[in-house]
Amino acid sequence: MRLLLSEKAEKGKVHLTLIDPEKTSPSEAERIASVAADAGSSAILVGGSLGIFEPQLSEVVKATKRSGLPVILFPGNLNGLTPHADAVLFMTLINSDDPYYVGGVQAQAAPIVMRMGLEPIPTSYIIVGYGGAAGYIGRARPIPYDRSDILAAYALASAMMGSSLIYIEAGSGAPEPVPPSSIKLVRKALDSIEFDGLLIVGGGINSPSVAAALTEAGADGIVNGTIAEKDPRSLYHIINAIRPHS
Repeated sequence: MRLLLSEKAEKGKVHLTLIDPEKTSPSEAERIASVAADAGSSAILVGGSLGIFEPQLSEVVKATKRSGLPVILFPGNLNGLTPHADAVLFMTLINSDDPYYVGGVQAQAAPIVMRMGLEPIPTSYIIVGYGGAAGYIGRARPIPYDRSDILAAYALASAMMGSSLIYIEAGSGAPEPVPPSSIKLVRKALDSIEFDGLLIVGGGINSPSVAAALTEAGADGIVNGTIAEKDPRSLYHIINAIRPHS
């Protein structure tokens, strides 16, 4: 978490590149991560909602680390953990209807994370709108795109409960991203309690203009996954858009 905070302090915004080990071979992961590193991404997230298994996960993580970027696990369940990463988003899916994803799996994971020596990053994961596979598997009640007041309330609760990172997600390959107007209201709510963590947004961010709109609205950083898989070199334009003066 200290690295991400220092990235924000130094460069203004954080950028995370997401690699799904179910969709990406180790060699492909290494190629994507290498481009992401050269483009200026802050770290690599590795994880997904379906089809994660060993040794594929560890091989993808090890290949990704050759880029020189830190690797942070983004686990959908216990099978998303490996000791070869640097850290893990230790997440609560705060708008899930299933207690397993709100507290149950975290209790099971905590001793494993400790024994693996991973840095846990306390994270609230909030699913909006489309939701994608993560929303379906996690039994979330996605917050409607037009209910920014509900989204702000969940984000505020997350901060009050001690999350260092709040990750608002529209879902992998979402047809539309979280509206910038919603992020603006969330930012206002978090600023009212002097939240000193990071507000990250992902899902459907497929152009520099969308990325810039979200960071200008108050996001501390963004996550790109689907577009990085399709065209890693597009990351240069997106990262330049969110850090125009760095």
